[in-house]
Amino acid sequence: MTRNGPVALFFHTLVVLFMLAPLVIVCLVAFTPENTLSLPTRGLSLRWFEAVFHHPDFVQSFWNSLWLALLSATLAVALAVPASLAITRWEFPGRGFLNGLFLSPLIIPHLVLGVAMLRLFALVGATGSFGWLVAAHIVIVTPYVMRLLIAAITGFDRSVEHAAYSLGASEATVFRRVTLPMILPGVTGGWLIAFINSFDELTMSIFITSPSTVTLPVRMYMYATESIDPMMAAVSAIIIGITVVAVLLLDRVYGLDRILVGQK
Repeated sequence: MTRNGPVALFFHTLVVLFMLAPLVIVCLVAFTPENTLSLPTRGLSLRWFEAVFHHPDFVQSFWNSLWLALLSATLAVALAVPASLAITRWEFPGRGFLNGLFLSPLIIPHLVLGVAMLRLFALVGATGSFGWLVAAHIVIVTPYVMRLLIAAITGFDRSVEHAAYSLGASEATVFRRVTLPMILPGVTGGWLIAFINSFDELTMSIFITSPSTVTLPVRMYMYATESIDPMMAAVSAIIIGITVVAVLLLDRVYGLDRILVGQK
């Protein structure tokens, strides 16, 4: 294996710093004791974190986003697992069309999806329904689960399945005790990425949320149009912290290389 030279290391360091600098600044601003967006020049303070938890609209929007992301990610995995197995393992008419249909939300702007969903919900009388909001999020997060599952299934050694079949195991038993455990890193990684994308979704959610189903990103957008205090930085820091903890836990349990690259 060749080592990176000084120039490559310097370039990679600049790229990493460029990507992390905005996140670090947001986290620093969240601890400011000032009333405006500024770095903590007079020490650190938790006043804006306390303000977030004492703001009922933000608390309710957080729970809305949490339940929305949990349901969307879980149902997307339940839909993507059989679809990925079918697309990867069998040849049938419409296979390519089905694959493109599941992955099409990746190339359609969420602004267009939001307008389309708003029109659809208005036609069926489902405007403001939490269940239809979950359905809309399933549409946009399923492709992320599909990509990881297809990668995991493609590198799957089916000889273990054949051995189980030869010993008399049923298809349900083979799936539950052989297939699912071996693709579990892809399932878990897909679920986590779907959860993060659903939790952070803003562009489409603006069009289809109602006053009772406002998600946290939409609430932050609404608040940012009215105020410039550091509460937004505190909310952002909380979201960044939750995301970092989730990714580190996933890397600790499975390893990001196994999930994202499909290594065994």
